[in-house]
Amino acid sequence: MNELLHAHQTGAKIRYTKKEDIPKIIDLQKESMPYLARYGNIWKEEELTSHLKIFPEGQFVAVEPDGTVVGSASTLIVALKPEYAEHTWIEITDNGMFTNHNKEGDSLYGADISTHPKYRHEGIGSMLYEARKYVTMNLNLKRMIGGGRLFNYCDYSHEMTPLEYAHKVIERELRDPVLSFELHNNFKFIKILPNYLDDTRSLNYASFIEWMNPLSV
Repeated sequence: MNELLHAHQTGAKIRYTKKEDIPKIIDLQKESMPYLARYGNIWKEEELTSHLKIFPEGQFVAVEPDGTVVGSASTLIVALKPEYAEHTWIEITDNGMFTNHNKEGDSLYGADISTHPKYRHEGIGSMLYEARKYVTMNLNLKRMIGGGRLFNYCDYSHEMTPLEYAHKVIERELRDPVLSFELHNNFKFIKILPNYLDDTRSLNYASFIEWMNPLSV
C-alpha cells in the first residue's frame, strides 16, 4: 500500500519511505531537531539506507502535495527481556543502523519521529503514529514501545526528579511537547530511562512509553 492516511488540514499524506526521500529526511531533521543536530544526533544517509534495506515497511514519511517531506518516522522490531528492560537509544537501534532488527520480536520500537516546525499542531505527528499502529496490528505484534525525550526537563531539573516531572506531565500540571504528545496518542508511561540519549534539553532522560495492540492475541 503506497498511501496510508491523509491529513485533513494540510493535504499531506503518509506513505512508505523511498530511497530518494533520504536527503529530504536529513534536511527535515536539521529543521525539526536543532538541539540534536548541533551534536550530530540526527540520521545519517547510511543509517536511513540501512533502515530501508532491513525493514522497509516500518519507515514512513509525511509528504505535502508538492512533494515536500514534512514528517518522518523510523521503526524496527525488537524483543526486550525483561519486557521493560532499561536501554539506551544507541543500544536499542544498534547505533542507529537497525541491524539488530528482530523479525521474531514482539514489539515495534519507535526510534524516531520528526515533524517540520512549520507543520506542527496540524495532525501530522499523530498520522505517523497511526501508521505505526497499523504496522503493529498488521504484523500482529504485542505492542509499540519507545523512549521519549523529556524535552522540557532542563527547565525543572533544579526542583524535581525526572520521575516527578513525568508524573506532573501525566497529571497535566505541566506540559512537555514530547511526553504530552505521546500520552495524547494513547501511550502509557512506564518508567524513566536514564542516559538514553545525549541531549541538553532532557538532560539525557527519556520516558519508556508503551501502546498495547488491541488485536494482539
